[in-house]
Amino acid sequence: MVGNKTITDIFLLGFRNCGPCNAICFALFLTAYLITLFGDFLIITLVSTSQRLQHPMFYFLKHLSISEILFTTNITPNMLHVLLRKGSMMTLAGCIIQFYVYIASGSVESILLTIMSYDRYMAICNPLRYAEIINFQLCRTLVSVSWFLCFTVVLTTVILLCQLDFCGSNTIDHFFCDFDPLVELSCSDTLVVRMEVVILSVPVVASSFSFIIWTYMYIFITIFRISSSAGRQKAFSTCSSHLASVCSYYGPLIVIYMVPYQRNSFNTNKFLSILYTVLTPLFNPIVYSLRNEELRLALWKFLRLNTTI
Repeated sequence: MVGNKTITDIFLLGFRNCGPCNAICFALFLTAYLITLFGDFLIITLVSTSQRLQHPMFYFLKHLSISEILFTTNITPNMLHVLLRKGSMMTLAGCIIQFYVYIASGSVESILLTIMSYDRYMAICNPLRYAEIINFQLCRTLVSVSWFLCFTVVLTTVILLCQLDFCGSNTIDHFFCDFDPLVELSCSDTLVVRMEVVILSVPVVASSFSFIIWTYMYIFITIFRISSSAGRQKAFSTCSSHLASVCSYYGPLIVIYMVPYQRNSFNTNKFLSILYTVLTPLFNPIVYSLRNEELRLALWKFLRLNTTI
């Protein structure tokens, strides 16, 4: 569509320079997606059914897995279609909905990682008061508020996007409907929606990341004060999985959205977006399953029980 004709459909270019590697990428991303779904559903099942895992940390982990399923399912199936067809058409409404779910579910994950850092801080730095403060009533409240606020606040951005006029080119040089490529298609003044996104997102990401750094400073100080090496190793093992998840989540996120946007950085952003949308959700269930002894024992018991039946 050209000229000032109103856009009703969006064409996602995807990986136009990939050529023969499209089939390889399709196979790899499909495998990663299936493993992610399997791992997250397994964590949800284990935490929901195992008495051993009735603990605040695993309650947060279950909801982290739910947010990851929503996050990756919102992006990956359509990305696979883009790879298979070397481009894909979406309605403008569908594009905005994909952006909404992407930001909202990603925000839930960010807040849950922040809550989990406080959970680890209390468990290691203030263990005597842990059970008193981190009770299941507080856990349910924190998780419910996180889901509600994230999906409600992001609606403000969606409403502003829906008020924009989209005309001219209908092509997005990306594999999903991210904010900057989508807004660039608008022929309206986008200053308000851009400022709104900055005002909402930057403080949330910065404050969450800063809080996590603050908690881990105290966690590491406490761990180094433990006299025995076995005690230090045990304390560190309780938070190492979460720390790895934080690094895999915030690393690509900060580079993609905190570095000034440039048109010639599309290929770099695509690569980082793959890390953020495909590999990070794959990374979390694998790390927690391999490094957490209680989760491994619950899995072993679950497998033995189902094998016996």
